[in-house]
Amino acid sequence: MLSAVEHSDTYVQLQTSAVSDAQLLAQNELIEEIRTTIISHPYLDDKLKALKETMVPWSEYEKIGLITADEVAMIEHVENKTAEELVPIMAEHGLYYAALYLDLMHKLARVDTLQKVLVLIHDMLDEHEERIELFHQAGSKVTDFPFGPFHKALRIGDEFIGIQSSKILTLLICSTSQRDIDIYEFFRWITFQLQSPHQHIIDLNIQILDALFHIPEYREAFWKTTHAIDSLVNTLRKTQEKNAGPQKIYEIMFALWLLTFNKTIAENLDRKCRIIPTLVSLAKFAVKEKVVRVVIATFKNLIEKAPAENIPAMLVAKLLPLCEHLGTRKWNDQEITEDIVFVQEELQKNFQSLTTFEVYASELETGMLQWSPSHSSENFWKQNAHKLNDNDQLLLKQLSRLLSSSTDPVVLAVACHDIGQYVKYSTSDGKKYLQALGAKQRIMELMTHQDPNVRYQALCATQKYFAMTS
Repeated sequence: MLSAVEHSDTYVQLQTSAVSDAQLLAQNELIEEIRTTIISHPYLDDKLKALKETMVPWSEYEKIGLITADEVAMIEHVENKTAEELVPIMAEHGLYYAALYLDLMHKLARVDTLQKVLVLIHDMLDEHEERIELFHQAGSKVTDFPFGPFHKALRIGDEFIGIQSSKILTLLICSTSQRDIDIYEFFRWITFQLQSPHQHIIDLNIQILDALFHIPEYREAFWKTTHAIDSLVNTLRKTQEKNAGPQKIYEIMFALWLLTFNKTIAENLDRKCRIIPTLVSLAKFAVKEKVVRVVIATFKNLIEKAPAENIPAMLVAKLLPLCEHLGTRKWNDQEITEDIVFVQEELQKNFQSLTTFEVYASELETGMLQWSPSHSSENFWKQNAHKLNDNDQLLLKQLSRLLSSSTDPVVLAVACHDIGQYVKYSTSDGKKYLQALGAKQRIMELMTHQDPNVRYQALCATQKYFAMTS
């Protein structure tokens, strides 16, 4: 069954009237389940434990004016207290402590002091996330509060401060209807973190995205953030390549699933990131049912929100036979079966209506050229070669680009073959277009490629080019 960090009211608004009450109930139950477990990691637990045992010389900092005597007294009253001991203190003075911590996060710059304040905030919120409301109340009359102090902390450059500040910032964002005006700055920071060489940094930031994406406006903000979606998709691919485990893939897929509720994102995600072949591969080789569930649910969103943009690419990526195979398996969750049937039926309907050329165009758009029947059909090229010149040679440009961008020998061989067929059956202007696009030169270079089939197809294309020129 699919779960997500999706606010139930928001989630209901996103659904069509065709979605059953049972489906909404099942998904919302798991939404709540995920929200209790997000943003946690053994690495972070160990850091918190170690920092709790670290002493900060508050009195010394008072003497040099970093902090006041009253602030020191308040800190010492709660420092090293157990969760049980904090209950009556927070019940009576919680609002004052929220205000204190916001002020300290705003004015302090020393790494050791900020680390300790973040530990104190953790102690305040641990098992009592409802206390996050106190921070909203405490910051309601101060410009840039409660979000600003934690945005500032992200720029300190300390790993723990960055992680813990982003976690608290996320809790603040997700617990109010007030919108964070600096969300783009936060997403730029997360985008950078997703490129970290440390797995725990990546894991925690994926969990943060899972939480933030339950707010529809932030999905679009993330999409508009430079390099953000590319970093997320690249993280998914690297995780898959490293066989990092189903849970990590599951959490990344939650983020992508939530993003695909946005129509603009659903329309452009595959065009920008070529995500569909990656998702097909995930579903094909997944060993955990929950991974299959979230991938199929993502396909369902892509079909419902943007069928024209996604179904041809799904057919090229062989999703239909995969769905036929998945449909024969026994699943513990009935919703998986229902979603598989939906995706399969939509693909079957469109497969019957798509023309051969539309399928070919989808191959070009996805970069997934293969030896399908259209490539070797002389009749296909007689009828369709001129169509590569439509829309300012859009498809011809895509075909030519593959000669340089792809490293797959099959794609290169098919592309060389298709260039040869295009030259053979296109107008006389076709050769000029290829010359201008650099395709002629690239094909001649591929005649020395290490793969024999690429060399052969490049040679044939070159011969056709010069034969049609003479």
